[in-house]
Amino acid sequence: MTTLWVLIAQIMASTTMAAIAWFVQIVHYPLFALLPSSGSKAAEVAGMSRSVARDYHDENLRRTRPIVLVPMLVEAASAAWLAFDPPAAVGRGAAIAGLSLVAIVVLSTALVQVPLHESLRRGDAPAETVDRLVRSTRIRTAAWTARAMLAAWMLHATAVAG
Repeated sequence: MTTLWVLIAQIMASTTMAAIAWFVQIVHYPLFALLPSSGSKAAEVAGMSRSVARDYHDENLRRTRPIVLVPMLVEAASAAWLAFDPPAAVGRGAAIAGLSLVAIVVLSTALVQVPLHESLRRGDAPAETVDRLVRSTRIRTAAWTARAMLAAWMLHATAVAG
């Protein structure tokens, strides 16, 4: 029964993060181009100061962190659990693939997106930084989408196997 609950937690966390990733990819990150830290003309014309951009980034982080932290932790914990104790119907290979997708997301976030965000927050980012942020986030969006599909398959395979 415990494995079933881990699989349910995994699919809930993975689908949540996939949905958030798509929203961020298509809506949220592109809107950063309107801030003065991106060097956009729209922000200049609107008279936005760099302190507005800094405040926006700080508030964005403050509001986003609690929304993504719990599902990210649940996703990582469930992926690790299943990699060490995979259901027979799933196998170790698929479970390791799931954990690897989590690692890709974590590494991409830490090594690429966090530094880009910090540059935008400081207000010294070149104009193409927002575009780089949007493009680089495709890695996380793809990984979380793959995780959600893998989690759905894992739950299905385990349920069918009985």
